[in-house]
Amino acid sequence: MVPVLAFDIETVPDVEGLRRLHGLDARISDKDVAEMAVQLRRQAAGSDFLPLHLHRVVVISCALRERDSFKVWSIGAESEGDLIQRFFEGVEKYTPQLVSWNGGGFDLPVLHYRGLAHGVKAGRYWEQGEDDREFKWNNYISRYHSRHLDLMDLLALYQPRAYAPLDDLARLMGLPGKLGMEGAGVWAAYQAGKLAEIRNYCEADVVNTYLIYLRFQLMRGALTPDRYRAECEVVRSTLKKSPEPHWQEFLAHWRA
Repeated sequence: MVPVLAFDIETVPDVEGLRRLHGLDARISDKDVAEMAVQLRRQAAGSDFLPLHLHRVVVISCALRERDSFKVWSIGAESEGDLIQRFFEGVEKYTPQLVSWNGGGFDLPVLHYRGLAHGVKAGRYWEQGEDDREFKWNNYISRYHSRHLDLMDLLALYQPRAYAPLDDLARLMGLPGKLGMEGAGVWAAYQAGKLAEIRNYCEADVVNTYLIYLRFQLMRGALTPDRYRAECEVVRSTLKKSPEPHWQEFLAHWRA
């Protein structure tokens, strides 16, 4: 059984980088630096969403199904560089199938840019057949290969106009969807020092993503109905063992 690693990231504006790029004084508050960047972006592109290279990664959450176990966690690290390095070390260790929701459009490009800025090493992830011939035909980089499965992109048949929000699709399936906050609230939560709440929110997203992946495997015939129910029960029983309140809330909103 190939390990399956669903993942999700949460980001905030790269205030230090913005100061460097715009020559801003350190006395200007983080909030004002971020607001300035948003205003400039709005004027240039008509959007408040900053370019991907200016997103600082603050949380990476993972859900790993391997052998007889399922576990969910957020990577802990002292710095952004260490955080990203540890994620890619997991890819190096397990060579898993990566599963995401919009990972090809957001999460992975952000990790590429930020990893490059910090000197992160990710040899296995970038392998495209130079050292392992299997990766020539199935690697993490190609949009149409399965080592990274971007569910949002695939289900829309690679048509951006057909993209669906994770929260909507999850709740249509009877899953909890997003809990605690919306993505737009991460910056405010981060400024308020609520990193634990951001991690909880990100972990709920990653379990939603994994459960959608299981339903997709059922739809395409890779799982029988009995096996699908058994796999869902592995997730449910794992979460039931956790004393964390966000998992109890998740279970309360997950329809059988």
